[in-house]
Parts: sequence; structure tokens; C-alpha cells
Amino acid sequence: MKGLVTFLLGIGYLATSDANWTCDEAPPLYNARQVDAGLGSVVVRDKDSNAYFLAGSDWKLLGSIKLKHVTVGPAGLWGVGIDDNVYKYIAGDFTPSTGLSMLQVDAGNNQVVGVSPSSTANCLNSTTAMAFSGVGYLSWSSLSRSLKYYSCGPLGCWGVDTNNQIFFAQNVDPSTCSTSGWRNVPGSLIMIEVGTDGRVFGANIEGKVYERTGISTALPFGVDWVYIPMCIGIRHVSYDLGKLWVVSNSGIIMRCSS
Repeated sequence: MKGLVTFLLGIGYLATSDANWTCDEAPPLYNARQVDAGLGSVVVRDKDSNAYFLAGSDWKLLGSIKLKHVTVGPAGLWGVGIDDNVYKYIAGDFTPSTGLSMLQVDAGNNQVVGVSPSSTANCLNSTTAMAFSGVGYLSWSSLSRSLKYYSCGPLGCWGVDTNNQIFFAQNVDPSTCSTSGWRNVPGSLIMIEVGTDGRVFGANIEGKVYERTGISTALPFGVDWVYIPMCIGIRHVSYDLGKLWVVSNSGIIMRCSS
């Protein structure tokens, strides 16, 4: 695999460069399936459900629990196990919680949000999320929205439903999980991620990557989707501190800068 990646990069097949973005291969970790970046940290899950974090130029195994999703951000380091249980990384390993089952969680703001196996969007308020130390029942708030992927940032939360429709929740209060309602945003994505600075990226069913442009405090849901060419199909993206991290359909991790 490494030889193939080196060859493809050499002929410019993996690397993409246009007026805005330049991408190259990240430190090698093959067969990746999902990536998340926040507050300067990057975590990855591979096809064998192992989680890793990036330490310098090396990926280090993260805990002993098999995960289907891993996330890092202001609310800490969390994951969803292959048993659908929610885990928080505490004292060197993922500690199980008691409460709702989840398929995906996001720690990109001070609260933790996620979607359940029944595709219900849920939120764990910031006080509970930050205080959880492995003891006690986690009380999640249902957000009355059917989603398969959900991510939050400083200007609101974004999600996609089982029909790949995109939704935006404005005026989200991390301390109470309340919102001022949902807006259906034109477009179609299979997953969406919000950076800690509010920038929004997603991938569609064709493996194409898009960024939501025109986002501001006055217009937090933005104006348009801009295509970011990647030359190969992409299954997952995450953004933090000026870096866009992408996972290809074949499991290669790339790091892009604008």
C-alpha cells in the first residue's frame, strides 16, 4: 500500500492543488475509515475499529476499546463502541457511560451531540459532558430531529438525515442543548463536520468534498457550497486550525491546507 501511495503522489494523483487548497499524504495509517480534528488534536478510526491519535508524525493506539466513531474537541475525547455504547477517554482509556446508545458523536463544541441507532439527534449539555468521570447515568436531551450525522461549532449545529438532506440548528445553547429551530439547507451530503472556528465541510455520496461559504455571525448557515477537488473519492473529512483532514474511500489519510 505504501508503495502505491508514493507512486500516486509522485504522479499527482492523490495530491490536489488549486487556488485554495493543496493536499498531500498525512503520516501513514492505512485502512482508515473516519477522522476527527479539534483543538490541535487529530484522531482516527481504522477498518478494524481501532482508534489512534496523531503524536508528531506517528499514530499512537488510543485505548483498548473497539470503536465505530471517535471525536475530539472542547468537550473532550469521546467515542462510540462497536456495542453502540458511548465512551469518554479518562485516565488513559475509554470509560463506558450509562445512558443512550449512539452510532456517532461529536465533541466539537462544549456539549456532546450524537445520533442514536433510531436516527434521533441527541445532546449532552456542556456541564454534564465536562463533569463526567465514569460514574453516573448520562441524561441526553432529544432534539426532535431525525439525523444520521450531527456536528456542532460556535455558530450552530449541522446534520444530515437518512435521505442525505442537510439541516442547520441556530442559537444552540451548550448549557441547555436548546435551539431556536432547524433550517433545511440546500444540498446533499452523507456526512458533515464543523470546525472549532465555525467552518463547515462535508462529503457527498459520490465522494466529493464541499465547504459551506459565507458563514458569519449574521448569516451562520452561510450562502453556498463550494466544491474542493480531491482527485480521488473521499468518505470522511474534518477541519481544525487551518488543516482539512480527509479519508479516501480506499482508507488513505490526506492533510490539506488553504
